[in-house]
Amino acid sequence: MTTREEQITDAFVELADCLVEDFEVTDLLHRLIDHALQLLDADAAGIMLADAAGVLQVVASNSHAVEALELFELQADAGPCVECYRTGEPVTPGSREEMRAWWPTFAPAVEALGYSSAQAVPMRLRDEVIGALNIFRTAEGALDARDLKLARALADVATVSLVADRTITARQLLADQLQRALTSRVVLEQAKGMLAERSGIGVDEAFTAMRDHARRSGRGLRDVAADVVARRGTIPS
Repeated sequence: MTTREEQITDAFVELADCLVEDFEVTDLLHRLIDHALQLLDADAAGIMLADAAGVLQVVASNSHAVEALELFELQADAGPCVECYRTGEPVTPGSREEMRAWWPTFAPAVEALGYSSAQAVPMRLRDEVIGALNIFRTAEGALDARDLKLARALADVATVSLVADRTITARQLLADQLQRALTSRVVLEQAKGMLAERSGIGVDEAFTAMRDHARRSGRGLRDVAADVVARRGTIPS
């Protein structure tokens, strides 16, 4: 049986592989989410990155409902990712009452989805914060110290992978990576809807099917989604 230590090692190796290999940014972001859900006391997660103007954009999430929640967070301009990006520090309310007090508009939306805790850790490289990893839990309260430390470490490694190219500045590379992520998100949303309709499954199940197929075939998630949109090949669902 795989131990937690082995799972953590595998997660860091997989995220760090992007430092030495050509990688698809969408795959990296969704792998960060997968590892967060596997290794932390978390039930849902999403990622926001800042564009060249410093405006946060939703780039990845583990479900359609969480994506909608994160979009609402941006619209309300209140919530853990927004605050985390502004301060560069983890945002971890210790109770449901504290979450409600901090974000009276956003907290009810969190609870409506069945979560009792919303928190975030920064994605940062030295002093530059490029976004945040959002974590939602059905259990009330903040992540414990061990999980919070691990969450920060996972986010840090993913951030380094995003801005690892030394031939151009980190900000230039990040702008390119973010644009790729946003473009991929549009293709993914189209593909999820099309595959769901064709196969008679939910959009979240459609995404899981595409992601699993991409990993089994060693292809990028965006490429698999593009095939679905173009009606090339089949995706086992």
